[in-house]
Amino acid sequence: MVHTRMSALGWVVGGSETVVRALLDALGPDGTLMAYASWADHVYTLEDRPEAYRQAYRAEPPRWDPATGEVDPDYGRIPERVRTWPGAVRSPHPEASVVAIGPRAEWLTAPHEDGYGAGSPFARLVAAGGQVLMLGAPLETVTLLHHAEAIARVPGKRTVTYEIALADGTMRSFTDIDTSRGAYPYESLGLEADEFEVIAREALAAGVGVRGTVGAAECHLFPARELVGFAVRWIEERFG
Repeated sequence: MVHTRMSALGWVVGGSETVVRALLDALGPDGTLMAYASWADHVYTLEDRPEAYRQAYRAEPPRWDPATGEVDPDYGRIPERVRTWPGAVRSPHPEASVVAIGPRAEWLTAPHEDGYGAGSPFARLVAAGGQVLMLGAPLETVTLLHHAEAIARVPGKRTVTYEIALADGTMRSFTDIDTSRGAYPYESLGLEADEFEVIAREALAAGVGVRGTVGAAECHLFPARELVGFAVRWIEERFG
């Protein structure tokens, strides 16, 4: 699973296409590449939209179709490049969807009912002994840590329920951990940085993951199972 900040890498001949080809080359024919996608038009509530737009969204909400829904641009250029790559597949969850290329892409992406918990693509990444590559991306964007939040044995975690219009014209309700405010009251800890950055840096200090340089970017590679295990313990020690 890759998270990329292209600007951190510096100038790359061929841009995002070169990066995806390099990742696929590194993985080889037996490897599978996965990226977090979400959905550009996903919103938890209409309050997430500007006041001037709310009436229009209420009257004609965007409809979720995994085949055509654009990746949330906040996650950079690589996920959308992966989504449109020949043979790519996408998981059907509107907020937590992932895209994947390779022999295990279908297995990784479906089913996807629970956004981040058991049975999600994130759980299958862990089960497969996968890795998370932060290719110049900041540590606060390690999406796999939402899986740790979802499976940690902590009562009263924050959740959010929202409705999405589907491509077939129906509406569907989803309930997931709150990834906007945070699943736990991290603000009570007085952390000096984003909680995911803190967890990731403490994991690195404990020997989970390695650092390296690609282009001009500082990069990190984490074993998914060990990172989630570390994060679950970190969360449960503070909120369990």
